[in-house]
Amino acid sequence: MKNRRFKYTLALGLLMAGTSMYAQDIHFSQFYETSILRNPALTGLINTDYKVCAIYRSQWSSISKPFQTGLVNVEARIPVNEVNDFVSIGLLGYYDRAGSVSLQTLSLYPAINYNKSLEDGHNSYLSVGFTGGYIQRSYDPTRATYDNQFENGHYAPQVSSGETNLNNKYSYFDLGAGISFSSTTGGGEDDHRLNYILGLSGYHLTQPSNSFFDQNSVKLDMKWNASVSVIQQVNETISYQVHVNYMRQGTYNEAILGGLVGYNKKDANGSLQFVISGGAFYRFADAIIPTVRLRYKDYGFTFSYDCNVSSLKAATNLRGGYELSLVKTGFWKGPEHDHARTICPVFFQ
Repeated sequence: MKNRRFKYTLALGLLMAGTSMYAQDIHFSQFYETSILRNPALTGLINTDYKVCAIYRSQWSSISKPFQTGLVNVEARIPVNEVNDFVSIGLLGYYDRAGSVSLQTLSLYPAINYNKSLEDGHNSYLSVGFTGGYIQRSYDPTRATYDNQFENGHYAPQVSSGETNLNNKYSYFDLGAGISFSSTTGGGEDDHRLNYILGLSGYHLTQPSNSFFDQNSVKLDMKWNASVSVIQQVNETISYQVHVNYMRQGTYNEAILGGLVGYNKKDANGSLQFVISGGAFYRFADAIIPTVRLRYKDYGFTFSYDCNVSSLKAATNLRGGYELSLVKTGFWKGPEHDHARTICPVFFQ
């Protein structure tokens, strides 16, 4: 088959990027910072009025050209009535570039989430969110090689690839939806209650066409995501957060869990000055991920590193890749927002 070598090249690039020939989605080790990418019903579940997050990820530099991914996530919540309901809005964009043919994905996902207060004494919310995205995928055809361009074991670039119906770019629209439930446990001081969030979502609900070869029969598999987060301020100085996320798309599935323990320092007025957090996550059969996070007032910086423990570890020598994130949170000015700041049970920090 003439396009066999080209397909193998794409398959290897996609596989090493955490995907496959059926284009599984990108993933982040700091998945808890990417609400719209996991579940639109997690948008705006914050204890500030807005949050801006930027993430950069680089992996596999030890065995190939580094695979690079960047993401920006913006979200805000707005009170809508006197019974403590919220509407959350958000916008997420990312790019991903992989392999020697520069296989690239660009995407933009706006999201909206309605948070319904259940008025049960535990600050409980049932949220329903939706997102619709635009995705463009492309590669550099000048960097691709084909089976019939090799003669007697030597590469002959002047020979035509012989490929037909092959595009170097295509795009599609995506649709996702999700639900989440957030609440607190009873008892104890309000500030020290245990907060938890349960979420379930689906993406690629229309299963758009996903092929460089104009093959409409090649569809993007639907993705299902389930998540659990637990957050608690144990006392004035110690806090912790635990996150579990499971994703399934076609035959591919991914489970990751872990957490962070933080030391909190407040000023004389009781306002949070800084938090130093450390911990680790484990992506099953793939990587151990030590993580360090620093927060100063409204800014947070996190560094994590994937120590590869999969079947590639002989080639990677445990080196997977690093990930950096920068987060900015804040409040809108105006007395009409004061009440909204006191009723959300979630305080990611």
